[in-house]
Amino acid sequence: MQIKSARYVISSALVTQCPKPDKPEYAFIGRSNVGKSSLINMVTQQKNLAKTSGTPGKTQLINHFEIESSTSDRGPKEKWFLVDLPGYGYAKRSISDRNRWEQMIDGYLRKRENLVQVFVLIDSRHTPQKNDLEFVNQLDKWGVPFSLVFTKSDKEKPAVVERNVKAFMDKLRETWQFLPRYFVTSAEKKSGREEVLQFILDWNKEVLAKQKG
Repeated sequence: MQIKSARYVISSALVTQCPKPDKPEYAFIGRSNVGKSSLINMVTQQKNLAKTSGTPGKTQLINHFEIESSTSDRGPKEKWFLVDLPGYGYAKRSISDRNRWEQMIDGYLRKRENLVQVFVLIDSRHTPQKNDLEFVNQLDKWGVPFSLVFTKSDKEKPAVVERNVKAFMDKLRETWQFLPRYFVTSAEKKSGREEVLQFILDWNKEVLAKQKG
């Protein structure tokens, strides 16, 4: 998949304020400081599409971007939404902020009808974290389709990354019959980009086939 253009559309506090659900939509979410903005910029090859910040919890709203892509230089173009969601697990947020976040994310994830896939970002430098496990288990209960994206793989030795990824999947395996798809990425080295884009391309084809059927 080739990204032809990527543009910011709108930031919304409620799912009802989001753009018309007329395109396949892929949302990115993870703990604060997991490298979400860097990953989005890497995937879209846009240096400043998502705003990166040294301050955790900077993203506060549902941010929509319209992506135009094609499978080749002369191939037909297709449009889809990429969504940057506010991170979870930021301890310094007030109780009212956390409640507002929960209502906003709950509403979006459960009611956004064109949401094809949620990419849950996990920091590959760490052993399984409680709030990551709780979040993916909640998605499973809601029946929201999701995949895991392990980030920052260049920041740790490959053996450590592999061990942490395995530990996370093993933790899910304790209670899950089927495990989600996962990707290991590095925004710095641009690794995992093609795999994520191919995954999105395959889903776009499936959505288009259903619409035509």
